[in-house]
Amino acid sequence: MPFSDEQVRRIMQMSPLPPLPPDPTNRHADDPRAARLGQALFFDERLSADGAVSCATCHDPERGFTDGKQLALGQQVGNRHTPTLWNVAHHRWLTWDGRADSLWMQALDPIEDPREMGTTRGKLARVIADDPGLRAAYEAAFGPLNGAALRARPDDVRPARGREATTGHTAPEAVRAWAALDEDQRAAIDQVFVHAGKAMAAYQRLLVRGDAPFDRFVEGLRENDGEKVESLSPSAQRGLAMFIGKANCVLCHSGPNFSDGEFHNNALPTLHGGEAKDPGRFDGARVVAASPFNAAGPHSDDPEGPAALRVRQLRQSSEAWGEFRTPSLRNLAQRAPFMHQGQFGDLEGVIEFYSELEGATGRGHHQEQVLVPLRLSVAEKEDLRAFLAALEGEQADPGLLGPPSQSALGR
Repeated sequence: MPFSDEQVRRIMQMSPLPPLPPDPTNRHADDPRAARLGQALFFDERLSADGAVSCATCHDPERGFTDGKQLALGQQVGNRHTPTLWNVAHHRWLTWDGRADSLWMQALDPIEDPREMGTTRGKLARVIADDPGLRAAYEAAFGPLNGAALRARPDDVRPARGREATTGHTAPEAVRAWAALDEDQRAAIDQVFVHAGKAMAAYQRLLVRGDAPFDRFVEGLRENDGEKVESLSPSAQRGLAMFIGKANCVLCHSGPNFSDGEFHNNALPTLHGGEAKDPGRFDGARVVAASPFNAAGPHSDDPEGPAALRVRQLRQSSEAWGEFRTPSLRNLAQRAPFMHQGQFGDLEGVIEFYSELEGATGRGHHQEQVLVPLRLSVAEKEDLRAFLAALEGEQADPGLLGPPSQSALGR
């Protein structure tokens, strides 16, 4: 179908997916040695309380690096749906509520979260120190382990989390054990913990899928190449026109990653059927600002850079209550169910909600005021689905979809 000059201008802004943004807070972000170690740790179930859960348990490569469940299930059932890791390095803030400002910061919290992996940084350090392959890979990327400090302490140690007591018999045993360590021992464990996060971040930066039919279509528009333009079916082209026009999806799903990277309250129905209880960005802003692992903290490799400035300027606002980060719309095929609680089992359910807003919650001043029913016809819904299907990128390197071989880990 023909597009106006203004439509073409807007479409050109949506492709191609650009090169990965650098992460100065992680000097190892693009080191292949760190990435190989991170890949091994990502699939290692020993980094969990029961030895049965790894990062890949929830971020399953065969399910688009999600898990197919409404709510994540690690050591316990979580309160949110597992987000995909495809193209994750293009996000400014990580997780649904933005409680991490870098991939390496995000990688750390699930290790000690009792709902996710439920283990400790002390156990993680011990696993790396005692496994010859992991230790060799670690030292190749980060230098020698502080073996003396690591040997002189129990395995299960970690600082207090949240409102946990830090003194007396009410504190968890691992927290009391952490308090009993000297400063050098705690620093040695923290160093391994942070390096593990930075290694997993280096691996996750490789999880990129672009070159979708939509990208070839845009390339065809730029080159006036009719064959490439036909990469997008007539139905998908009509869906694209609606995406940037009547439906105005591009208001939030903007740019080459089809996300504005910001936080919104779209009045989604809840799993429990009542009003929303999850504070979302309101709480996430507090967590990231307070963390010693943020971009401005002592473990950042760029504590005075732009990412550090961004987190220092962050303020907790009541307007952010119930807001969640806009997910990318690229590579949706394996990611059902959708939304932050997995409220919709398929794309049809998502499109139907925005068409009618049936079951919408939280219709107060915190909810997006631009949200109105789209009243889409059956044909318009089909065209929109056809366009979304055309955002499915090329297949990733199979070598990234499982743990590295021992020979690769040793390189």
